[in-house]
Amino acid sequence: RGHTAAMGKHFGNLARVRHVITYSLSPFEQRALPNVLSHGLPNVGRRFASQVLKVVPPLATGYLIYSWGTQEFERLKRKNPADYEHEQ
Repeated sequence: RGHTAAMGKHFGNLARVRHVITYSLSPFEQRALPNVLSHGLPNVGRRFASQVLKVVPPLATGYLIYSWGTQEFERLKRKNPADYEHEQ
């Protein structure tokens, strides 16, 4: 078990931070979800529209390649009936 004073300081006061200013606002002074409908939803739409042409073509290409590969695999897995026509 260590000492209560590590390097001469108590836990919580281990480092002295200088020249850093922090600002905070009391939770009682803030509004919960301000401007979500007026600013948030249009911003989501704008960001979605700006990225859709970057995301959809690769996803569509990947889906088409995957579906083609699955169909081709199923087709190649089947036996060819023409190979067995001469058998009774």
